[in-house]
Amino acid sequence: MLVNMHEAKTHLSRLVARAAAGEDIVIGKAGKPVARLVPYSERTEPRKPGGLKGKIWIADDFDETPQWLIDAIEGNGEFEDKFLGK
Repeated sequence: MLVNMHEAKTHLSRLVARAAAGEDIVIGKAGKPVARLVPYSERTEPRKPGGLKGKIWIADDFDETPQWLIDAIEGNGEFEDKFLGK
């Protein structure tokens, strides 16, 4: 079921109840789908650390973050003096 934004605001409680019962509710804006109401469900099993082990890598040519950039991010006055002339 596709409903426009105005109808969704006006009938939110009813739409939430229908989504909770399993109906597919899509909210549209200017006739295009932008959001979907889905029933809430508890996670059945806890997340396990290491699920992406071996699937993520850092390129060999990845450079360490230069100190001047770290100083700039941290608001170090030396960076401002040297590069911004303050």
